[in-house]
Amino acid sequence: MLIEQNIYTDANGWVKKGVNLDKSADLVYVFGSREKLEESDLTDYLFRLYPDSEFIGCSTSGEISGINVIDDSIVATAIKFENTDVKSAYTTVSGKDDSFNAGKRLGGLFQSEGLRHLFVLSEGININGDELVRGLKENLPDYVNVTGGLSGDADRFEKTVVLTKDKVDYKLVTAVGFYGENIKIGFGSLGGWDSFGPERLITKSEANVLYELDGKSALDIYKKYLGDYAEGLPATGLLFPLSIRKNLDDEPIVRTLLALGEEGDSLIFAGNMAEGSYVKFMKANFDRLIDGAVGAANNSMSFSSYTFEPELAILISCIGRKMILKQRVEEEVEGVDEVLGGHSILTGFYSYGEIPPPCKW
Repeated sequence: MLIEQNIYTDANGWVKKGVNLDKSADLVYVFGSREKLEESDLTDYLFRLYPDSEFIGCSTSGEISGINVIDDSIVATAIKFENTDVKSAYTTVSGKDDSFNAGKRLGGLFQSEGLRHLFVLSEGININGDELVRGLKENLPDYVNVTGGLSGDADRFEKTVVLTKDKVDYKLVTAVGFYGENIKIGFGSLGGWDSFGPERLITKSEANVLYELDGKSALDIYKKYLGDYAEGLPATGLLFPLSIRKNLDDEPIVRTLLALGEEGDSLIFAGNMAEGSYVKFMKANFDRLIDGAVGAANNSMSFSSYTFEPELAILISCIGRKMILKQRVEEEVEGVDEVLGGHSILTGFYSYGEIPPPCKW
């Protein structure tokens, strides 16, 4: 595998790192601020630089290049594979109620034979991540894992964009499929948040929209726990995600807040909030957040019997973690780099939600 990165900042323009692929890249990952991706001169430069490549990318809440976390930039990572084929595709998504069908449409665009992994990037606000993945799996073999993330828009929650082979646009979901026996892909996902307060029962919800906890307004309860932070909703809700589990003996998963309901009576999360499930509020623990990133890296290494360091790592973290860690944010990237051996090419972004392989429920 040959890899090069092109990084754009206003201060330095385009800076190239790594080998010179000389227009021969098979796949290009592109992560950047919404403003930069909307500048057609910048994205057109990449399309001209790699005219025959597959593209996948999105707007972010922070870009990762090596062990650096930067803002208001574009990080384009181009890859030339030796014995792996890749295919990208995309579909539009009209809103969160179209999430399942959008996933089903997108999954149906990939030939199953030889498919080893699907990496997906989605519209980041008007989407239900659970339903998107459930739709994707409808048209994919059970052995094909799906990973990826929801695009970001700094901490504004206004709109997000997705980049494909020939466009940058809103309301898109795109994916790239990896084919062949030679590629090895590991993955890991851990949190590091601390739970607090009583466990509450979801008594009214619809898909990823939460209305009531213990028979009371979920929004009112959320505002009570946030205190002064409530004035900054929905952005400040990222500082206090919810852990959710369907049954009391299940391992909890984290749900991040995306938006408030249009009528101001509900909370919209990145994934389903099923009635009858149990939730707890969560808050930051600096050291545990960093340990969570390190643990995820260790898990990614355990999926295959690696006898070598991985050549490339795609890191997707949460904007809530970045808002909390602030100047310490690069510590979680440095921890991942150390686990991987210190020689892997790192790229990725801070997102509005992460997509690990589907949980059992």
